[in-house]
Amino acid sequence: MAPHAPAAAEDPSLLTAGPPPHDGSTGRCVVEVTTPASRYEIRIGRGLLAEPGSWAGLPAAADGVIVSNTTVWPIHGPALCAAIAPRHRQVTHVLLADGEEHKDWSSLQTIYDHLLRTGCDRKTLLYALGGGVVGDITGFAAATYMRGVPFVQVPTTLLAQVDSSVGGKTAINHPLGKNMIGAFHQPVRVLCDLDTLSTLPAREFAAGLAEIIKYGPIHDEGFLGWIEANLDALLAREPAALARAVQRSCEIKAEVVGADERESGLRAILNFGHTFGHAIEAALGYGRWLHGEAVGCGMVLASQLSADLGLVPGGFVERMRRLVQRAGLPTAAPAFPSERWLELMRHDKKAEAGEIRFVLVDRPGHAVVRAAPDERVLAAIRRHSATGPGGPPPA
Repeated sequence: MAPHAPAAAEDPSLLTAGPPPHDGSTGRCVVEVTTPASRYEIRIGRGLLAEPGSWAGLPAAADGVIVSNTTVWPIHGPALCAAIAPRHRQVTHVLLADGEEHKDWSSLQTIYDHLLRTGCDRKTLLYALGGGVVGDITGFAAATYMRGVPFVQVPTTLLAQVDSSVGGKTAINHPLGKNMIGAFHQPVRVLCDLDTLSTLPAREFAAGLAEIIKYGPIHDEGFLGWIEANLDALLAREPAALARAVQRSCEIKAEVVGADERESGLRAILNFGHTFGHAIEAALGYGRWLHGEAVGCGMVLASQLSADLGLVPGGFVERMRRLVQRAGLPTAAPAFPSERWLELMRHDKKAEAGEIRFVLVDRPGHAVVRAAPDERVLAAIRRHSATGPGGPPPA
């Protein structure tokens, strides 16, 4: 890609300015993420993307490279480019195809090719402008290019703002499993501009709600109740409700990541519904169901398994099923053979020695990670099969 206009000399004040103040009218706040090796801010609010001050305090870098996709770039790319131009000698961009099916080696190679052809060195700063796919691939490119360069997450989908942009998990998919090739590489900042959600298609927005919903049953029952009471406001994209949901989700994610950056224990609870969900995505082909749709259905299945193992009462399953359905997400699992379900779930990263391990709820607001007998797993799936409640994602 051709470089954008050369930057002006960098203003030293941009490197010392503090975080944006909390502002109720714009929903602005800052959530800090602290791990043993890093500390960074999640800046949340409206109108942040185009403000030069939003980028204050980032590492000095001659080159800024924006990685985006063909859908997001025309909407938000020019504003980001103009905002960061004063910080860099040159700003260039590279565009990827849109969709989970493109979270692969080919897209990763496209980024490497651009970095090498434009002469980017270790002082380069990458900006991931887009949803979870763009963020994960850009992060992995940053983790591996010249053995590691810094990057900024600029998530433009609800799912990415409340989950995938925070915590440093970067990866690409493999035909046999989702996110199986990757690295832990924390961003230097996450910027969640809530205004970018206004252009998000309804289906993508609903998919993001799945990742908000998950935080309640695994960590905060009060937040689960708040989501139930405010789901209509969230679906209507009311700014105050969105700001609260994004902030609380990021607070929980930051707390968990800070306690267990490398997913050796506690962090695994963030995968509630994901063991089933990743199997659905892999079996159907990446992109047919959105990630959040698969996770929504997966949470219903995980809730059923929790109840079948005696961890929660049966009423909890219906509570979760009803909430997922109200959010516009599928609650019925697609039909494919039992052997295929088990095969795919044994590729899950939580599996140990071929034993499938699930995130289960042992009481609302608290989760555990444990194995379950295959017959119980398959019984839970059958209870919520494609002939049961719910239905497939919208076309």
